[in-house]
Amino acid sequence: MEDHHSTPPELKGLDNFSTLLDSQFRIPGTNTRFGVDFIIGLIPYVGDLISFLFSGGLVLTMAKHGASGQVLAKMLFNIVLDTVVGSVPLFGDIFDLYFKSNRRNYNLLKEHYGEGEYQGSMWRVVLPILMVLILLFVLMIWLVFRVAAFGWEMIFG
Repeated sequence: MEDHHSTPPELKGLDNFSTLLDSQFRIPGTNTRFGVDFIIGLIPYVGDLISFLFSGGLVLTMAKHGASGQVLAKMLFNIVLDTVVGSVPLFGDIFDLYFKSNRRNYNLLKEHYGEGEYQGSMWRVVLPILMVLILLFVLMIWLVFRVAAFGWEMIFG
């Protein structure tokens, strides 16, 4: 588990939420940790959409806490990779158990914050990021419906 004592007070809520999503629980008898994101991701396709919403919301909140455009680009890459690979049945679930995009993104923000690069609220960065997240979410919904239609066609001809 990570050291939560060195967390700046203004980032504590983000720390707690990313922990809940990615590493709140431990598989008994192991050091493997998982969170709500992993559990929700077990629901095919719909779980991945819900996880994407949580991760996207976390990134937007991090942007409001001063993450730079470069850090936000890395964060977006992490959640897109997590969502795309995570949507592959079984393999994606195993990947999601170890990749932990929300903790990665929180650690990127914490490192950025610790380097003194914090700039305060960055709405000029947040709005384009929000638009990208919405576009990706709409694309994911479209893909889920396409997969469902394909499955329906294969089963019922």
